Amino acid sequence: MPSKTIKEIQDLILKGNANCENVVKHYLSSINEQKHLNAFIEVFEEEAIERAKEIDLKINEGKAGKLAGVVVGIKDVLCYKDHSITCGSGILKGFKSLYTATAVQKLIDEDAIIIGILNCDEFAMGSSNETSVYGPTLNAIDNKRVPGGSSGGSAVAVQAGLCTVSLGTDTGGSVRQPAGFCKVWGFKPTYSRISRYGLASYASSFDCIGTFTNCAEDAALLLEIMAGEDDKDSTSSSSKKESYELEEEQSKTYKVAYLAEALNHEGLSPQVRNVFQDTLSKLEEAGNQVEEIEFDLLPYLLPTYYILTTAEASSNLSRYDGVRFGHRSDHAENPEILYKKSRTEGFGPEVQKRIMLGTFVLSADYFDAYYVKALKARKLIRNKTLEILKKYDFIITPTAPTEPFKLGEKNKDQMAMYLGDIFTVQASLCGLPSLNIPFSNKDSGLPVGVQITGKPFNEKELLQAGNFFSKL
Repeated sequence: MPSKTIKEIQDLILKGNANCENVVKHYLSSINEQKHLNAFIEVFEEEAIERAKEIDLKINEGKAGKLAGVVVGIKDVLCYKDHSITCGSGILKGFKSLYTATAVQKLIDEDAIIIGILNCDEFAMGSSNETSVYGPTLNAIDNKRVPGGSSGGSAVAVQAGLCTVSLGTDTGGSVRQPAGFCKVWGFKPTYSRISRYGLASYASSFDCIGTFTNCAEDAALLLEIMAGEDDKDSTSSSSKKESYELEEEQSKTYKVAYLAEALNHEGLSPQVRNVFQDTLSKLEEAGNQVEEIEFDLLPYLLPTYYILTTAEASSNLSRYDGVRFGHRSDHAENPEILYKKSRTEGFGPEVQKRIMLGTFVLSADYFDAYYVKALKARKLIRNKTLEILKKYDFIITPTAPTEPFKLGEKNKDQMAMYLGDIFTVQASLCGLPSLNIPFSNKDSGLPVGVQITGKPFNEKELLQAGNFFSKL
């Protein structure tokens, strides 16, 4: 079954050339054949087949939902009732969720089939999917390279044809960067557009649920289903829900800005620069207005992001104490030692490091010097970005500064690892919708992503433009 998109699969089913059960069994076979990729940490084989049979009956009765025949994988930070959620961490091994995330439930209500849980960096902290307690996920294009992170398993599952679409989460680029590394569509909506209820928090004022798909149309359909206000999430937006269906014909041209500092950044590889410049040239040839602008706050994006997210992580992850749920150390003489040993044994090095950094910036002696200053910097970054978006339809940058790098290549150089987020964190700091458009280097064949970021709650035009740009 070579079909990849939702429409292609549903057309096969409607024409009688396949049914949901066939589709599920096809994906289960693909998952089994490509176990070495380590994309899934748990597969719901029997459950998915039974669910497919139920939906086949609904299709025959004309009662099926919008996602009948669509097989979905979900990142291991999203709750699914009575199923495991471990956040890629030893501290939650064996824990089962007591409820289902709102976004996941909305997909299920439209007859999506959840096929399994996908590997990710521990507590979504990482840019290569190498911090997971289950080991790294491998890039299907080149198994010696990383798929990006933290939603690496979600990206590879779509890349390798292990499910139709997948859900990931994006705190500072964790959907867009792995999508760029795996040559798939990766979409982060405006912060609050999709309810965060049932998402295990890393940094609550940044976290977004996003999607991995094989086309922009699928991302639009998933957003239409998952978007909307949720009484269970006080941060969810009350803005009116709309149709995100994309237009087939593209007649509009756009005014697009690219950052001079991004194009000239010392960390930008020649291969990525060439693909990006080629994209800019094609946009101009198609009649779009493409202009270089200055953004002198670029050097402050990563420091601001890491100060604020680690501070929030320090607070959010304090609930994992070895008492209420999750891993509990067997070697504890009193409550204080219990906390220390449970966390030392359960959390991996990267998570421990970020918790310690967050605790430091929140401490009484350094609160004003770091945390408060970072909050002010975030406001400046957002204001300046919104000023740009008053004049332009989109900001365009490379998604990541390099092609997918080799496994273990950056583990000893954490600054190089963190610099991989240099272009994605701007949208996260500002809460803006952002999209990875998949391209590749013609010489190496390796994936290269181009990212466009749009105005708040302007997802439809963002996806419409991304679809147009991809076809130039």
